[in-house]
Amino acid sequence: MCGIAGTYVRQGAVASRELLLAMGGELRHRGPDSVGLYLDGRAGMVATRLAIVDLQSGDQPLPDDEARCWAVQNGEIYNHVELRAELEELGHRFATASDTEVVAHAYARWGPACLERLNGDFAIAVWDRDRKELFLARDRFGVRPLFVAELAGGLAFASEARALLRHPAAGRSLDPLGLVEAFTTWAVAPDRSAFSGIRELAPAHYLLAGPGGIVAERRWWDLDFSEPEPPARPAREAELAEELLALLEDATKLRLRADVPVAAYLSGGLDSSALVALASPLAPRTLLSFGVGFADRSFDETSFQNAAARALHTELERVHVTSADIAEWFPACVALTEKPTLRTAPVPLFLLSRAVRDEGIKVVLTGEGADELFGGYDIFQEAKIRRFWAQDPGSALRPRLLARLHPYLATDPGRSGAMLRAFYARGLTDTNDPLYSHRIRFANTSRCLHLVRPEVLGEAARQGDPLERLRARLPDGFERFTPLGQAQYLEIATFLTGYLLHSQGDRMLMGNSVEGRFPYLDHRVAELAARLPDSLKLRGLRDKALLRRAVAPLLPPEIATRPKRPYRAPIGSAFFGPAAPGYVEELLRPSALDEAGIFRPEAVARLAAKCRERGGNGLGETDEMAIVGVLSVMLLHEQLVARPALAVPARPDRVVVGARVDMARSARGEAA
Repeated sequence: MCGIAGTYVRQGAVASRELLLAMGGELRHRGPDSVGLYLDGRAGMVATRLAIVDLQSGDQPLPDDEARCWAVQNGEIYNHVELRAELEELGHRFATASDTEVVAHAYARWGPACLERLNGDFAIAVWDRDRKELFLARDRFGVRPLFVAELAGGLAFASEARALLRHPAAGRSLDPLGLVEAFTTWAVAPDRSAFSGIRELAPAHYLLAGPGGIVAERRWWDLDFSEPEPPARPAREAELAEELLALLEDATKLRLRADVPVAAYLSGGLDSSALVALASPLAPRTLLSFGVGFADRSFDETSFQNAAARALHTELERVHVTSADIAEWFPACVALTEKPTLRTAPVPLFLLSRAVRDEGIKVVLTGEGADELFGGYDIFQEAKIRRFWAQDPGSALRPRLLARLHPYLATDPGRSGAMLRAFYARGLTDTNDPLYSHRIRFANTSRCLHLVRPEVLGEAARQGDPLERLRARLPDGFERFTPLGQAQYLEIATFLTGYLLHSQGDRMLMGNSVEGRFPYLDHRVAELAARLPDSLKLRGLRDKALLRRAVAPLLPPEIATRPKRPYRAPIGSAFFGPAAPGYVEELLRPSALDEAGIFRPEAVARLAAKCRERGGNGLGETDEMAIVGVLSVMLLHEQLVARPALAVPARPDRVVVGARVDMARSARGEAA
């Protein structure tokens, strides 16, 4: 895992060493172990390295054996051992054991088609000296971030937007449409970011730039839910469970490859517990695991973590998080996420990765992706019930199935009737709508937009409608996906890639220089999940049917059968309870809101008064999302737009000019 950045400047100019090192300085948290600089006329790249594979000779950039293709990488190629052997049989000669060198050779041999051979989580850049071409690519699910911007007639890229903001042609301003999208779908579409003029390279896409600019930008992989297997007979279901378990075991085995110790996160739920069970016998030493405990028992899962740790013989370390902790670290986490957020859930994960790093560990396995791929979220069950209800919209019984997901609907009939009419029945019969499964979530989330100034909403509307833009990104043949497949694809395209892997994953890990690895997101596991019949993912209203069957023999019964519990963290008590931080009132002052020019002070004042009156307790979900959204945007404006704290430029340990390498080992560790 590393941070990478680079520029390909306009004709007649040369890449700026000073700019590249300034960009590298902004990424040192991603790679504190060394800095590599590459310069070749118009092109330049910088890499800040977190050393995990080939600790001694793996410093980037690294070339193929002809020194034609030079590569930098953020992430890992887990099957680099097998690819190296294949390339050696084809005559390639290697100088290191680094997976980044494998990338350089693979691109030199196969060009963009090499991506299909890579099993990994990566953002890569390759400079072809002969063709004068820059190749950028991102992994299938967008686990590793990669931002690009066309600035001053050239192209710039970086692992984080903050590095691109160091470019003299970059304007520091928040993007109105990016804000509206985050307040609607939880995610900024990958053709934009939270900052004007900066966009992401979309997951599973590559970009090729030549002397005249960008010459190609294409998707190279996608999930296809259009041809699931027929409903499984018992014998076939058993075969699929065995196939899934074998794939998960191999995916975990590959992700244990490292020249440093690897640990695991353990939440006490099915997904993380299964990974610990798979990893423990494969690890070279007793597997260390890490979990989060909350002082507020309504969020706490420590009893399940303890049960899983005892049964799986893992040594468990725990971080105990209070509301005061969340309030204290929320600004730092927002600065790391670089986008609006509607939850405080990233903060405990940041504190968890800090504990990992304090133990001297650089790599953790974590369970993201299982719910999206195997039908683990309430949103899938809600959509299934609503489609069943839509077949008989006048039924009084069918909507009562929602009480199985939300028990309070069964205990309060009056409230439940009103809830069903005002909430779940909206758009009930529009079952041909491609966004059907997510319309209620999007409508609920977008209620936060009443806090935004009309002129900001107007500017965003002139640039596009978030939901129409989402529809335009759906693949050809989406209408042939099963209803559950459509819901899964939408969840992956929005919540997983745009929020979960970003704000709760990569940024909270790399904020403490820790690499996360995600076995459930191995593309072989995902492709198997996509072709499963819906009944093996959501059986009735029972989630993750095949996954539960596959991993049940590895787990204690209380974990294997445990219902899904959404991960949450305190909100109201953190910002308006007894230990409320002073920055909350500062950010919500009318003068501060006026300076930022994004929110309506009078609307924010009403929301804040409601929160203060209740001491942060008893707030509805919309109010909680709204206050977190306002605070996160105001912190983004404060920390990355209005008053940014610029990082000290990096100092290179390794400099390559053209194909000549200069090592400056004395500088190692001196950069800020």
